[in-house]
Amino acid sequence: MTDDYSKTLFLPKTDFPMRAGLPEKEPQIVARWQDMDLYRRLREDAAGREKFVLHDGPPYANGNIHIGHALNKVLKDVITRSFQMRGYDSNYVPGWDCHGLPIEWKIEEQYRARGLNKDEVPINEFRQECREFAAHWIAVQGEEFQRLGVVGDFKNPYTTMAFHAEARIAGELLKFATSGQLYRGSKPVMWSVVERTALAEAEVEYQDYESDTIWVKFRVANGSGDLSSASVVIWTTTPWTIPGNRAVAYSPRVAYGLYEVASAENDFGPQPGETLIFAQNLSADAAQKAKLTLNLIRSVSADELEAIQLSHPLKGLGGGYEFTVPMLPGDHVTDDAGTGFVHTAPSHGREDFDAWIDAAAALCAANIDTTIPFPVDDAGFYTKDAPGFGPDREGGAARVIDDNGKKGDANKAVIEALIAHDALFARGRLKHQYPHSWRSKKPVIFRNTPQWFVSMDKDLGDDTTLRSRALSAIDATRFVPSAGQTRLRAMIAERPDWVLSRQRAWGVPIAIFVSENGEILKDEAVNQRILDAFEAEGADAWFAEGARDRFLGSRANEPWTMVKDILDVWFDSGSTHAFTLEDRPDLKWPADVYLEGSDQHRGWFHSSLLESCGTRGRAPYNAVVTHGFTLDEQGRKMSKSLGNTVVPQDVMKQSGADILRLWVMTTDYWEDQRLGKTILQTNVDSYRKLRNTVRWMLGTLAHDAGDEVALADMPELERLMLHRLSELDALVRAGYDGFDFKRIAKSLLDFMNVELSAFYFDVRKDALYCEPQSSVKRKAALQTVRHLFECLVKWWAPMLPFTTEEAWLDRNPDAQSVHLTQFPEIPGEWRDAELAAKWQKIRQVRRVVTGALEIARAEKRIGSSLEAVVAVSVADAELAKLIETVDLAEIAITSGIELVVGDGPADAFRLDDAPGISAVVLRAEEKGLTRCARSWRWTNDIGSDPAFPDVSARDAVALHEFKKLHRL
Repeated sequence: MTDDYSKTLFLPKTDFPMRAGLPEKEPQIVARWQDMDLYRRLREDAAGREKFVLHDGPPYANGNIHIGHALNKVLKDVITRSFQMRGYDSNYVPGWDCHGLPIEWKIEEQYRARGLNKDEVPINEFRQECREFAAHWIAVQGEEFQRLGVVGDFKNPYTTMAFHAEARIAGELLKFATSGQLYRGSKPVMWSVVERTALAEAEVEYQDYESDTIWVKFRVANGSGDLSSASVVIWTTTPWTIPGNRAVAYSPRVAYGLYEVASAENDFGPQPGETLIFAQNLSADAAQKAKLTLNLIRSVSADELEAIQLSHPLKGLGGGYEFTVPMLPGDHVTDDAGTGFVHTAPSHGREDFDAWIDAAAALCAANIDTTIPFPVDDAGFYTKDAPGFGPDREGGAARVIDDNGKKGDANKAVIEALIAHDALFARGRLKHQYPHSWRSKKPVIFRNTPQWFVSMDKDLGDDTTLRSRALSAIDATRFVPSAGQTRLRAMIAERPDWVLSRQRAWGVPIAIFVSENGEILKDEAVNQRILDAFEAEGADAWFAEGARDRFLGSRANEPWTMVKDILDVWFDSGSTHAFTLEDRPDLKWPADVYLEGSDQHRGWFHSSLLESCGTRGRAPYNAVVTHGFTLDEQGRKMSKSLGNTVVPQDVMKQSGADILRLWVMTTDYWEDQRLGKTILQTNVDSYRKLRNTVRWMLGTLAHDAGDEVALADMPELERLMLHRLSELDALVRAGYDGFDFKRIAKSLLDFMNVELSAFYFDVRKDALYCEPQSSVKRKAALQTVRHLFECLVKWWAPMLPFTTEEAWLDRNPDAQSVHLTQFPEIPGEWRDAELAAKWQKIRQVRRVVTGALEIARAEKRIGSSLEAVVAVSVADAELAKLIETVDLAEIAITSGIELVVGDGPADAFRLDDAPGISAVVLRAEEKGLTRCARSWRWTNDIGSDPAFPDVSARDAVALHEFKKLHRL
């Protein structure tokens, strides 16, 4: 025994590897979870508990997952796991959005590659190919989500293309129809020429775009006095909308003036002597654009503007534009830019349309035709409602945008016509934010076209409207972060009616019949036949041969027309609460929480809110949590062209899913986050420290016999650690409740690194390794490590499911899964604030001692801290008395402490933030101490037991117990 005392120590012993090998280990754990059907086991264990439901916002089934998907699914998985481990039945049902243009495009591309024409293929054959495409990617993404560690009902997810889902979506639409909220109207909508369909605000993003800008003269047609020969000047960034002009808007709040051209240096435009009307704040800027000098004649009042009418600047072209152009007051008019007048084309803008409709009665009274024209068709060509630019134009109709999203010749044609009619004041170019299709990334246009809408402001019979219901629901919803509430509220308050119709093929049809005058057929029997067919055959039933007569039945001879438009896919996803939360008995309605990216304030959060408020009067969720977007390490948007994308599959292959999950847990996910090689390496380093702490606990617990020491009999240090567990338990539970994962992760990492590895474990290694097996201190320490392990592994389990599963099964080889356990219940008696306050002071003294030891080691006066005896001076007598109640030598890991009350010598070590405390390091051998051959502590009782002449008395007792235990 004296040859190798290390064999008598209780050193850590574990098979839990230091090197994680997560890329190899994690797929094995996923396979184990699937083999044991962990998801089903979780449901069985949670049977009868209160339900907690996070409803999954459906990703689109058209490609491999990206880093945004990974962030999103990890957050959802952490939430569902954390509630499951806190006593809820927290069931996660993944879902997919399957209809819509991106999938349709992919199939069209395949057709074009084979020389086929989509329009020559039966529609339901085309739809079946779309369905198969979506099914393929659902399977791929499902595997990728599970590889991230996500546990859910992947065997039975919800999809918007399931027959039952299509039937329910159609049924939700019919609720809007029968309640009178659905109507067919002609309004300007955002239109994608490239995709040949209307778009909702949620399907549009704003990108930099260079537009032609023009200043146009509208001559006064009926003015008197000095206004009779003047021109009102407007400014626009869409020259192609001039043929659609029907009015000019002004603001009573803006100061206007009548100006005379004093001089001009231009090839076209105003000449000396002409009179023009501008906002006074903008006249100088306008003059500069046209290379003019202007003289102010006088101010022009709002009453004068209201009284005049204008001539269209293209009057006489193609025999059109002979109508009067009225002046309309408008709240949207400012003198921030332009001329202070706004060109109003009700066919091409929401504000223009609203201003025209608001003025309709007065316009009719003035014998002005209020008909809104259709100047541009679905392919971006001018129609007959744009005389001189449409089919009557030599060479054919001009075009605003072509099939590739490029500018057509419309702007050029309009500008040339304005010059020819002496109506162009100036021209230029402007880079600005312009709406583009979210999918094609091509610019859109605003065009008047008949579409199906849901009214935001129709009285629903209970003194509410869809808008008022939605605003009330927002006020009743919890938002994390809270700014999301303000954002969504502003969107709902200002949004136009919801345009539901799309002119495509792959989706749920607007399954209604209409008369010639737009009346919707409201027949319960017809509706039920539609829904029954969709339930059995899917929405393809609407497009099948003979569908009209089948659904109308005895009314087939009546003049009802089938609507062939399909629904906005946001209506599909906005209806998922109906066919998932309501229809699945393992879920509940409303959901406890929806979680998605912040862009979904205008997307899924938005459409779900409107759909549910329109049919049920409230939101389908109680809380909304939003995350930001993932940028690269320089804060730039990730893109393939920049080569700065982080692919989650690559991260999992190189480092493991738990590394990716740790990044998610330690980032401010409520804001935009950053990710790259350096940040990933930081998380690898943090994970390595965490894993080594878990490994040390497992190794130490290999010697745990399960002994229990009463709390009152435990040393203070163990009671302090139990107090800290009590504090952390409250923090962890509050963090999971508040979806504040960074706070949890940071607190646990700090606790493990600073309070355990660098303090408690460091201090207790001597007792755990060297104390006799019968030692109460050692038993209490083992008991405490046992509690630490159980708490930490379970608290981390929702965040790091693979590592915690591996550790739990290493400790409990007969267990099923850590994820089938509950968070530990912490006894109230563990909380001891008074003890914690005392040890805060003790650790302040310890900091000074360890600081002195570090310098002594650096100066090579000592090697190990056990080679030192430290003289500690404490000026505060009360603090000195407190220090005497503990073994400071043990706590500071030295072989002795000499405590004196006083200031200490001038050359003693001190810390600025620990006044009145100093330390001087002495060598233990200089104090007459000898090193123990077993524990390496320097003591004055070496050889006190003749049986073991080279060890301390404490270690001799341990050796006698060891001999007896092993019968040596």
